[in-house]
Amino acid sequence: MRSPTPRRTRRRVAVVTAAAALALALATPATAGDTVDHGRGHDRTYSFTVMGTSDLHGNVLNWDYFKDAEYDDSAHNDVGLAKISTLVDQVRADRGARNTLLVDAGDTIQGTSLAYYYAKVEPITEGRVHPMAAAMNAIGYDAAALGNHEFNYGIPLLRTFQRQLDFPLLGANATSAGTGKPAFAPYVIETLHPRGGKPVRVGILGLTNPGIAIWDKANVEGQMRFGGLVETAQRYVPEMRRKGADVVIVSAHSGADTSSSYGDALPFPENAATLVAQQVPGIDAILVGHAHQEIPERVVTNTATGKPVVLSEPLRWGMRLSTFDIDLTFHRGTWTVDGVEAEVLNANTVPEDPEIVDLLADEHATVVDYVNSVIGTSTDAMSAATARYEDTAALDFINHVQAQAVQAELTGTDADLPVLSIAAPFNREAAIPAGEVSVRDVAGLYIYDNTLVGIRLTGAQVKAYLEKSADYFKPVTAAGTYASADLTNAPTATAPNGTPDYNYDVMRGLDAPLTYDIDLGQPVGSRITGLAYDGTPVADGQEFVVAINNYRQSGGGSFPGVTSAPVLVNRQAEIRQLLIDWVTEQQVIDPATFSATNPDWRLTFGEQPLTVTP
Repeated sequence: MRSPTPRRTRRRVAVVTAAAALALALATPATAGDTVDHGRGHDRTYSFTVMGTSDLHGNVLNWDYFKDAEYDDSAHNDVGLAKISTLVDQVRADRGARNTLLVDAGDTIQGTSLAYYYAKVEPITEGRVHPMAAAMNAIGYDAAALGNHEFNYGIPLLRTFQRQLDFPLLGANATSAGTGKPAFAPYVIETLHPRGGKPVRVGILGLTNPGIAIWDKANVEGQMRFGGLVETAQRYVPEMRRKGADVVIVSAHSGADTSSSYGDALPFPENAATLVAQQVPGIDAILVGHAHQEIPERVVTNTATGKPVVLSEPLRWGMRLSTFDIDLTFHRGTWTVDGVEAEVLNANTVPEDPEIVDLLADEHATVVDYVNSVIGTSTDAMSAATARYEDTAALDFINHVQAQAVQAELTGTDADLPVLSIAAPFNREAAIPAGEVSVRDVAGLYIYDNTLVGIRLTGAQVKAYLEKSADYFKPVTAAGTYASADLTNAPTATAPNGTPDYNYDVMRGLDAPLTYDIDLGQPVGSRITGLAYDGTPVADGQEFVVAINNYRQSGGGSFPGVTSAPVLVNRQAEIRQLLIDWVTEQQVIDPATFSATNPDWRLTFGEQPLTVTP
């Protein structure tokens, strides 16, 4: 890591006498943020800006490590703190650096190969500085809230990261399981110095997600507890006001739209930012995180005071920077918030900050080498090219790893249930070569950032799920040979509204085969025939544990039964990383150990199998 050069003047500058500062302000044009006398006696105004990021997930540079190329997506988004740094510089130049604050809302140290490498391969607990700490320190953050993914690699690594930061890591609702006291600083009060005016004290409250107690149970059980966001804010916002906060900002790692992926397993909702705004008086603005949504500005009315609270969420990965422009008036010795306006700035409008790029050039190069490194071998080649219309070892491999990971987490009577798994043909170009296998080879099988969930379904629900999946195919009127393009409903240039490959799931058993036919001679909803587990027809009331990704479990693709099914496992472990870890640990991929000689599922007309060509 290269030493950062001195940069950005911080806001906390000493104030000369009020008379001298006011004379200077009157002698020169006023800039954004200056205190200006409008001829109303002692009334003065002041404006400042709070900038916010969230869900950076280890993205420093605009780089896709799994593609070994600059990051690009269909929406032409760019990612990374190097881009954010340029936007931050622009805002500071426009508003005046002394009139700005920079805050993050969590999920910082997990999500990319860069983050993984410095957590597991060369962990920062052994003397390295986390690249996210180095970059955020160089940019000049003032505070950050804890995200749930901060706990993925264990508390010792998180504490090391915390010590490496030049700013406080906040988590008001994270408490010690032994003492009940805060495990992290609940809040910080920053001081801004308007020219010629009384200092403005800005309180920043950090709230993290209660779901940590479930998702990272193995890392936090017996050590930390996580209370509700509303309940915690109700305690600390009045305290911050009593301690002199003129303005209160909440940095909340919790989505704006009230919901919980864990149902009623916890007494506190997962996504509660709007509830905090509605139910806790004294908050002026909330930086929202966790949900990976873009919310430029949302105004919520506090039910007790009738005052507006402004919310903003900057998407994810450094794609956006939220800005809250806050206007105040000083009257009779007190600063009062007149209004708050929010928007998001787009990272794809600016170049990367060369200082941040240079600062982490060595770490970046190390991780590029790592993702291209060999982590194991495969006895046979596996391709996903035909996975959408025939049983393949490539999808069997994904299902095998997912099912094993879920099975290892089951407890009680759930541990006695048969385990199934679903996977979709995400990437037709994905292939595992025979011989040496790299990190990038494995990652190509799973191109999305989904996490693994284990749910309980009945036999009837399993069949209904597979019926929904079978919507992917067009009907046929006879047995025979069909071109794949004529058989599937996948989107094409002439029919763009078809069913995408990622919404076609195949299902597989772990300890015994789950077998079924998809009869395309039957109407949609009646296509699954011969459904059997270990050779025995599946009964409607039979129970299964199903390994499923979080996108599907939360309703993506509108598959039946899954959103209301009991959640048995949810550590928020990335499926792609689980695959990489499995190969790293096992060293050898042998399809014969998890992929049956006879297909688990097939396309038929009646009882006649169809032949499908590419």
